[in-house]
Amino acid sequence: MEVEIKLSLPDSTTHQKLSNLLAPFHTKTLIQENIFFDGTNEELTSNLAVLRIRFYNLENCVLSLKAKPVISGGISRMEEHEEPFDPALGRACIAEPWRLLSVDSSEILKRVRDEYHVGENGVVCLGGFRNVRAVHEWKGLKLELDETNYDFGTCYELECESADPERHKKLLEEFLKGNGINYSYSKVSKFAVFQSRKLPE
Repeated sequence: MEVEIKLSLPDSTTHQKLSNLLAPFHTKTLIQENIFFDGTNEELTSNLAVLRIRFYNLENCVLSLKAKPVISGGISRMEEHEEPFDPALGRACIAEPWRLLSVDSSEILKRVRDEYHVGENGVVCLGGFRNVRAVHEWKGLKLELDETNYDFGTCYELECESADPERHKKLLEEFLKGNGINYSYSKVSKFAVFQSRKLPE
């Protein structure tokens, strides 16, 4: 189970202001490319699941299956399974999604075939989006400041994976309010925004 605090930022000015505040705690910046797949008959998305290949800084690649997302009060909870994936194979799967079904070494793809029955009628690439993620170590927490570029606009978000989300959310909110950073609770996942083809209000 992945549990994250997700706080939405209203605009690029707010994102930059927060980036400046967190600059002393910055550890790395990741350029992420997120590509999503489903069965031809929406076997995954109709069951609130999503299969993603993520490329990190061009040379690294991770395959993930996320399922049963619930977002409430700025806290997101969902099942998540991740595996390293060959970047060259990942690129090949974007062009020819059927290649995913021929990977026997992946427990995620085995589950996608067996549990969700993806592949009986084919696999489709849904496309995706780019995310620039600045990672910070702040008060024992890993804060991820995101600039997400969809082909219909850009969103800004602060994320923090947490084993004690209520306490850490309070800590983050005090920090943001104390520094005049406007924010709201994220109501949907990045994938849901991508699916809807419109920026959240």
